[in-house]
Amino acid sequence: MYFLLVLPLIVTGAISVHEGQKKECNVVPKNPYIQAGSDTRIVCDSSCVRGKVYWTLNNKKVVHESWTSAINSTHTMVTLRNVSVPQATVQCHQEHTGDILGGTIVRTYQKPSNVSCIWHYRNGSSLVVPELFTCTWEHHVHDQEKINYRYTVFGRSQLRASQLEICSSQNAKRCTSKNLSGYVSLVGNYRFNVTVRAETIGNNHWEVYSDPYEFNPRHILKIESPTLTLKAFSGYLLAEWDTSTTSDKHYCQVKYNEEVINKILEAGEKGTMTLKNVESCTYYKVSVRCAWEKAPWSEWSREETVLSQLNKRDVKLRLWRKVAEPDKNGARKVYAMWTEIPSACQGTFAYFIQQSVYREHEIQVDYSRTLCGNSTCAVIVSEDACRVKLTVFHNEALLAEDSVYVPAVGETGLPQVTNMQTSTLKGVIYVSWDAPSQLVRSYMIDWTHDGHRYHWKESNSTSAKLSGLPYKKPFNVTVTPLFDDKTGLGTQALQICTTVAAAANFSTVKVEVSDKSALVSWEMEQQDVCSGVIAHYIVFYGTEQGPQLNVTVNATQQEVLLKDLIPYTHYSMHVKAATLTGASESNVRHFNTKTFDPRFVTKLSVIGSVIIILVLSAGLCCTIQYRKFLMKPLPDPGLSSVALWPSGSHQKGMFPFRLFTYPSESLCARVYMDESRLTSAPDTSGPAFTAKPHKRADEHEEISTLSPSKECTTLLSEGSGQLSPYRSQGSVESPTQSTGKEFESLLPVKEQQLTASLAMYVTVDMFEHDQAG
Repeated sequence: MYFLLVLPLIVTGAISVHEGQKKECNVVPKNPYIQAGSDTRIVCDSSCVRGKVYWTLNNKKVVHESWTSAINSTHTMVTLRNVSVPQATVQCHQEHTGDILGGTIVRTYQKPSNVSCIWHYRNGSSLVVPELFTCTWEHHVHDQEKINYRYTVFGRSQLRASQLEICSSQNAKRCTSKNLSGYVSLVGNYRFNVTVRAETIGNNHWEVYSDPYEFNPRHILKIESPTLTLKAFSGYLLAEWDTSTTSDKHYCQVKYNEEVINKILEAGEKGTMTLKNVESCTYYKVSVRCAWEKAPWSEWSREETVLSQLNKRDVKLRLWRKVAEPDKNGARKVYAMWTEIPSACQGTFAYFIQQSVYREHEIQVDYSRTLCGNSTCAVIVSEDACRVKLTVFHNEALLAEDSVYVPAVGETGLPQVTNMQTSTLKGVIYVSWDAPSQLVRSYMIDWTHDGHRYHWKESNSTSAKLSGLPYKKPFNVTVTPLFDDKTGLGTQALQICTTVAAAANFSTVKVEVSDKSALVSWEMEQQDVCSGVIAHYIVFYGTEQGPQLNVTVNATQQEVLLKDLIPYTHYSMHVKAATLTGASESNVRHFNTKTFDPRFVTKLSVIGSVIIILVLSAGLCCTIQYRKFLMKPLPDPGLSSVALWPSGSHQKGMFPFRLFTYPSESLCARVYMDESRLTSAPDTSGPAFTAKPHKRADEHEEISTLSPSKECTTLLSEGSGQLSPYRSQGSVESPTQSTGKEFESLLPVKEQQLTASLAMYVTVDMFEHDQAG
């Protein structure tokens, strides 16, 4: 309504401004806020263009002609009805060109809703009339921008016409009046209504009021929480509480161990409740709350905790026994077991075991008692049948007793179950059997995984489910039929595991890498009885970019050679052990293939080493031989000449030939000259002689009895006189006879009878030297 009154003024002002200034197109008002569900009008000034205009709402053309109207030739108005969207974009366009002449964003706001109020007490208050008044409400704000709000709660009663401000808050959709003493008349016994105002703080100020909400003071009064006392008795608990308002009918709730029980209290009735069906020696937590009819619940009272007492009816010993094999004297050890009384139970407990022996159809009671522990006891019994009796005392008073039958050694005719079968699923063992032909009262099932700690339960059917068992443990299960006065024989099933593991875990995984292959080997941890049997292994491998490959290996093999790998490439691999019940996998291993084959490098290194050794050895040998050649003593050929030794006709008995050698040479290096060539004329130039030794037929090996060194020494000593190894050319006899005698003294007689021959030392340039002389 206010906008309709000022609209002509806005239009008139826009026209006057337009006439005094340059023509500009625009849209008014700019970015208005309106209440959701209301109407609004937008005016477009099109004086800057000629022709008609059209409107778009959220980029869609407004086609309803009833929405638009022309004020004059330059101003057009569009009416938006019942706007409920959070925001809407309105634009004015020139009809021919479609150009935008102006636009605005219309935003909506909502009024507060769902207002509720509570009249309540301050914590620990002792006042009769509640002094706090709290109201809450909802206010949906769709604007994405941050807007600050101030909320105010107003109240008006039937006795007062004017509104009273109760409380206020900023942004929070909740406020509390902490002192309602001035508003007692407002919330007395009369109905009143509450209104919440929301207003913005800052620019774009606007405000909106909620609808009025009417309240009855009795329906919004939240009474104080009760005061609770709790007592424990044998078999039940007793809860008692007081409230500040007992003059009116009210409702209460008692909560214990998450269970809630309702109770209606009439005016003046005291709050009491008996809590039955409680377990013995168990801690219970109890609290209570109350409220007037149609009023909100009070706060829960302080939680009280109490320990329930032992109830004799709850004691069920469920006595059972396991009988060991008899010794050589027939004595047997019986392990008695029973359900332990909860340790939380207060008082003193005593457990005793007695025996009653069956002999000759009579029962002989042994009045001696064995003091036992809390849940197990071991006693020695004879080979006769007997009954073991357990007696429990609580604070020296009889609490409970139970007995169980123990068959005699070799007792026949006792029934037992047949066709016993077991299976497991998700850690639960299922047992079934066939009943014996005799009438059975029930069956006792006991089971153990270590032979020391037993669990047992009684069943009336021919099947049982054993749950709550440890993971991956082998169990022995026994089923024994029970009768009214006796016990049958037990039947034990085959050992069964709660869960069969896929396989044992991998202990080690090794990879030996080459350039194009990798040898993968692995070892498994020791398998236990509940580990699955490995059917085969699967080795998965691959590069980061390439596909994952795999190879399957039988269960007896724990290594595989991965072939056709890419040199100098990063690979990842892991091994999977597959069984019939699942699989277990090793950790992922990473390795890099080598650039070259390590074996090729090794071979090349060995061959290279051998070649180097051979070359070094050959060089060393050549060096040694060359050094020997350089160190060999040779005479100077320029100072030598050909010398002829005297013939045998001049010196009888002398050694028939003369030797010339290097000091270090042996006889094999000597040069001999034939005797026939020695008779040549003295003036004849010395030809090149071919000298070689020859012997007579009767010559023996002892000719050369002198060692080369001694022979050479002798010959050199000869030359110390007029005879010298280096003589002038010509055939000259030795002038001295002593030389021949020396040879006679040195050589054997046979050697002196050898055919005379001459030996000479020859050099290549001897003749040249002679000619030159």
